[in-house]
Amino acid sequence: MSSSNSTARVIAVDRGQMLLQDEMGVFRAKLSGKFIFESNASAEYPCVGDWVFVEKTDADEFGLIQGIAERKTSLRRKEAGRNVEYQMIAANVDFVFIVQSCHYDFNIKRLERYLVMATEGGTTPHVLLTKTDLVAPEKLAVQIAQIEDAGITAPVMTLSNVTQEGVDELKTILLPRKTYCFVGSSGVGKSTLINGLMGRDTLKTKSVSGTGEGRHTTTRRELKTLENGAMVIDNPGMREFGIIGSEDGIDASFSDIIALASQCRFQNCTHTNEPNCAIQKALETGEIDPKHYENFIKLKKESAFNLMSYSEKRKKDKDFGKFLKNYKKNNR
Repeated sequence: MSSSNSTARVIAVDRGQMLLQDEMGVFRAKLSGKFIFESNASAEYPCVGDWVFVEKTDADEFGLIQGIAERKTSLRRKEAGRNVEYQMIAANVDFVFIVQSCHYDFNIKRLERYLVMATEGGTTPHVLLTKTDLVAPEKLAVQIAQIEDAGITAPVMTLSNVTQEGVDELKTILLPRKTYCFVGSSGVGKSTLINGLMGRDTLKTKSVSGTGEGRHTTTRRELKTLENGAMVIDNPGMREFGIIGSEDGIDASFSDIIALASQCRFQNCTHTNEPNCAIQKALETGEIDPKHYENFIKLKKESAFNLMSYSEKRKKDKDFGKFLKNYKKNNR
């Protein structure tokens, strides 16, 4: 019986089990007991896109994951609900396509949240507007103008899975050995698009509703390899999208506001009621959209509040761990 220690990439995670791929093919794996014991939070567990160190013998049904290679980039958000923890979405992603339907799903504030996540994680964002066949060209032009007016500098692409307009253009920018993650709400056409890129129906989809919107079908994140060697990750739609400790991502996504902030009279200006505030002046002259500014302030406050709650929770967990360690030591 021979055993091997190798590096493999996580292509899917399902109920504690993971699907890995290496140069020999695809196989299943579980976390080793040592890995679970030493992990302090669920965000430290492997996610889709991670490279892991795995041990496997010829007789093993499952490989045993012993560790994770350092993540070059990451996509994460606050867990849904009241729990203040990070939830990993994907790792080692080169480009993020933020997908919105230009029919019913178009939302600048939500788009800005996704941009914060992408830039905070070190990835390169693109905006992808789908279902262009359901809106007039004039409406699409207005939506693109709204994106530009919000100070969003990420490239914007448009396409229709029905007419195929824009799909070929998208294919030309998907490069071999690069990883692309598609994120967005349910029903915007992510899985249908990836099926088209794959050339076959590998991801489940459902017919559109009477309004023209798709129905949610993706239940797990999954990495697929296209014929040209580019790798794509589909994601379930996200109903909630909280952010934690994303100051750098917010500053990068609202670069127009940050640039103006450097002109304020006071270095610690809160951009609310201080004299000679450059941002307040820009709001008065119409240089900055009020909704864009309001979302900036809202995301700043949310990120800071969640980070404080997360830090307090981590401290309590750490203190409790010390208590258990001392208790066991004193009662041996």
